[in-house]
Amino acid sequence: MGVDISVILPCRNEEKTISKCITQINAVFLKEKIRGEIIVSDSSSDSSAKIAKKHGATVVKHSSIGYGIAILKGIDNAKGTLIAIGDADGTYDFRELPLLIDKINNQGYDLVIGNRLKGTIKKGAMPWHHKYVGNPILSFLLNTFFSTNVSDAHSGFRVITKKSLDKLKLRTTGMEFASEMIIKAAKLRLKITQVPITYSKRIGKSKLNSISDGWRHLRFMLMFSPTYLYVIPGTISMIIGVLIHISHISGFINLSNFLLTGSFLTILGFQIITLGFYARIYATHSGFETHDEFINLISRQITLEKGLIIGASVILYSLALILFNAPQIITFTTLVIGFQTLFSAFFISMMVVEKQ
Repeated sequence: MGVDISVILPCRNEEKTISKCITQINAVFLKEKIRGEIIVSDSSSDSSAKIAKKHGATVVKHSSIGYGIAILKGIDNAKGTLIAIGDADGTYDFRELPLLIDKINNQGYDLVIGNRLKGTIKKGAMPWHHKYVGNPILSFLLNTFFSTNVSDAHSGFRVITKKSLDKLKLRTTGMEFASEMIIKAAKLRLKITQVPITYSKRIGKSKLNSISDGWRHLRFMLMFSPTYLYVIPGTISMIIGVLIHISHISGFINLSNFLLTGSFLTILGFQIITLGFYARIYATHSGFETHDEFINLISRQITLEKGLIIGASVILYSLALILFNAPQIITFTTLVIGFQTLFSAFFISMMVVEKQ
């Protein structure tokens, strides 16, 4: 008959709550007449696996530690056309699972996320710095960087179609797995929505580390958002540096004491911008981006030959500055930019050709 939904529970030492979670899920299967399976991806040293088996769950036993890797191992064994993910620590009420399923089955969404911040957070369930600082800030950055519209991006209760999940090719092994799923879904233009859910205080010791887990999310977002990490800061730096030089040369403002600063900012900005180009090309090489319109435009409009001409022109311009008695620091800065352009043109062309 097939399986309608596979519910994956990453589990590490949750013997106090695993039976409650499985019981709730089975009750939903029975009430809603769902052909479902429960997969417990277990790396526990306690009796969690034994309890899970006793309650009818399929246990995938492994020694890998990490939220992402636990879910991936569960996915490898899933047979359902829908994949649900939830924690085994008693924080989520799985009786609300039909709310998420309905959005997919009856409203055509691909990914549904349980929204704790717009639902009910019971007393003591979420530390204030998670509720008012960490989650809002990280969700805001994710929405800004990747044009998503998710207010609780790190909720661990979600449902996605297996067809959509296969397209995402998820690979991160830690807590940043939650961000990766949303980012890749947004890039593939999958239909994403949220539903308010209830969030309860966990039973047992939390395994979250606010600083390290928050950094993993932020690091992942920055690594795959080269425009915000490289291009925008580099452009700002370069503009300030160039303006300092132009203002001095034109005599508009005497900035002789700031010429070295201007050179530093110009060279630094240009270098960061070129790193941004490399990063965007690498993103397509690694499979994180299926395509990049900006890089495609660059490869079509600025060929290796055009890049070499631009670099050579900047070098000639820097030599011309000597004839106009421009300060040496400005001349050398322009010269460095010219040579960087030459070598960057070769490198970018090589990467683009390899991709093609």
